[in-house]
Amino acid sequence: MSEAQAPRFEERLTGLLAPDAYMFAIPLAIVAGICWGAGYAAAAVLLWALTAFVVSFFRNPEREIPPGDGVVVSPADGRIIDVAEVEVAPGEKKLRIAIFLSVFNVHVNRAPLAGRVVAIERTGTKFLAAFNPDAETLNVRLDVTLETASGARIRFAQITGLIARRIICHAQVGDWLDKGVRYGLIRFGSRCDVVLPLGSTPRVVKGERVRGGSTVLAELAQ
Repeated sequence: MSEAQAPRFEERLTGLLAPDAYMFAIPLAIVAGICWGAGYAAAAVLLWALTAFVVSFFRNPEREIPPGDGVVVSPADGRIIDVAEVEVAPGEKKLRIAIFLSVFNVHVNRAPLAGRVVAIERTGTKFLAAFNPDAETLNVRLDVTLETASGARIRFAQITGLIARRIICHAQVGDWLDKGVRYGLIRFGSRCDVVLPLGSTPRVVKGERVRGGSTVLAELAQ
């Protein structure tokens, strides 16, 4: 199925805040107001601080998406924790770029490239800290496989962490995702991996800070 034939994915995460912000922030603010009125100032201040944290966590900034069919952008804000060749199947290697998201990063996730969703798979049962090497294979995760217009296939994953307990993915198999489109999020604290064909050229290094949708992670192999 070509780009013209595939249904184009429409973003749901388009406001200044992800919708989850209101679900958490409004009750916290209400209870804080009640505590303040009842004379429990310390509790009210704490709850207002939590409200501010929730609003910050679910912020959803606009980003300028770099052009180029083979230019891979970061799916998330965070810090690069690994850039390496990995064996994804016996005798088959890929380039993996892993990103750690702290609770202070933007957690809205973006598509690294334009393409059609050919598979979505949920696996894992654990909730290890996202920077733990075992988190990659044991934690609850959701993998999206995308096929570009040129036929290249990439995979990008949302992986839960020690605190993160829920993965949200709005994309469905068959959807055409534009590069940088906001397709989901993870709450609260997590990891995102991008797996590319071997021969792709990484443009980031371990320890580097990246911004979802605007930082170039790599260039696909020609």
